[in-house]
Amino acid sequence: VQLQASGGGLVQAGGSLRLSCAASGGGFSNYDMGWFRQAPGKEREFVSGISWSGRNTVYADSVKVRCTVSRDNTKNILYLQLNSLKPEDTAVYSCGAQPMNSPGIWNQRVQTVTRYRYWGQGTEVTVSS
Repeated sequence: VQLQASGGGLVQAGGSLRLSCAASGGGFSNYDMGWFRQAPGKEREFVSGISWSGRNTVYADSVKVRCTVSRDNTKNILYLQLNSLKPEDTAVYSCGAQPMNSPGIWNQRVQTVTRYRYWGQGTEVTVSS
C-alpha cells in the first residue's frame, strides 16, 4: 500500500487542522493505521492509532483531548483532526500502516514505530504563537 499525507500548513495557536492520509494500491481496510510526528531535532513520536475497522483508537497523552483519528475505508483515507493547536505541535506528521493480523497487543504495537510496514511522505504542521 502506498500512503500520502496532506493537509498540513501554518496555523495560529488555538487553531485547527485536518490531516489526511490517502492510501492506494489496495487493501487499506486490512491495515491498522497510525499517525506519528517528528519535530526538528527530535525522535519520531506516536500521535494516534486506529484499528482496521475504526472501532479502536488510541492517542498520545499530549494530544488526547485535542485530537480525533478516523478512517473511511470506502475512500481509503485516514484522517487526523487536530484542535486547539499549540506551538509544540509543530512537526512533520506521517501516517503508517501495519497489517491487521500483526502479532502482539494492539494498543502497544500501534504505538511502536518499528511495527509499521509502510510509511507515507509527511505533511508539515507549523503552529505560530
